[in-house]
Amino acid sequence: MAKYRKLGRTSSQRKALIRGQVTSLLANGKMVTTEAKAKEIRKVAEGLIALAVKEKDNYEEVTVMAKVAKKDSDGKRVKEVVDGKKVTVYDEVEKKIKKDMPSRLHARREMLKVLYPVKEVKDGKKNSAKEVDLVAKLFDEIAPKYESRKGGYTRIIKIGQRKGDAAMEVLIELV
Repeated sequence: MAKYRKLGRTSSQRKALIRGQVTSLLANGKMVTTEAKAKEIRKVAEGLIALAVKEKDNYEEVTVMAKVAKKDSDGKRVKEVVDGKKVTVYDEVEKKIKKDMPSRLHARREMLKVLYPVKEVKDGKKNSAKEVDLVAKLFDEIAPKYESRKGGYTRIIKIGQRKGDAAMEVLIELV
């Protein structure tokens, strides 16, 4: 007996479908799909969330010196002329950053293998789209929410049959 559903697709198509749907589920919190797909998505999504919960506090804060461009009152970079060329002026600033421990870094890379890059569009303008860091969202928002749970991070609610092909539709959401 197979350990997974084939979903009527080749392995590469199936992996891409599951990656896309898991990315959508984690980015939006819920989605509507068929029952068979939802059960496959659940396996992958719960694994990623469990990994995030396990590794969420496994980092150290480090203070580093960073060069930051000086900005004027309008928010534009300040430039000065040096040897006939315009050069941006920089300030050195101390910043605190989170430095991942080796196991958290490995977990981050495992998550990046599954999740697709996501862009968030604001005001319907594509040129103002912002890249969303789903791995950071997993570690910073989703993992603390499920810290006390031991699994069962997703819920599948049956909606009914789809009109076109009578496939059972479900709502899969993060609990």
